[in-house]
Amino acid sequence: MKKTSVVIAFDFGLRRIGCAIGQNLTNTANPLGTISNSRCGIDWNRIEQWIEEWQPDKFIIGKTKKADGSKSDLDNAINIFAEKLRKKNIPVDYVDEARSSIEAQEILKMKRRIGSNKKIKKEMIDAISASIIAERWLNNNN
Repeated sequence: MKKTSVVIAFDFGLRRIGCAIGQNLTNTANPLGTISNSRCGIDWNRIEQWIEEWQPDKFIIGKTKKADGSKSDLDNAINIFAEKLRKKNIPVDYVDEARSSIEAQEILKMKRRIGSNKKIKKEMIDAISASIIAERWLNNNN
């Protein structure tokens, strides 16, 4: 029997960071919400609460490249964020996040069409994008 593995995934942005929780039994993830990332810094207290609550085995961070294959403008900021996460003594892995926000918007538009969502907020897109990032990693690493 396979050990249950839990991951917390992040869709890193300079204003908000989308967050999701995923597990390897069903290779699915659910949005946790977003945390602020502002001049005051990242909301590390919220991350600590999620670590305490979910006891993750790994952190997953979405990364993307420019169309020409070079590093994205967020690459350095993402690497700094990853180094701080590693200080929690939990491994960090990356997954290609290309088009995850577009996929998240499509999911929300569909939910809106069937009446389960009213207004689509950026925070919702970021959190669902993080769940897509988690599921990509889970599907590629199980």
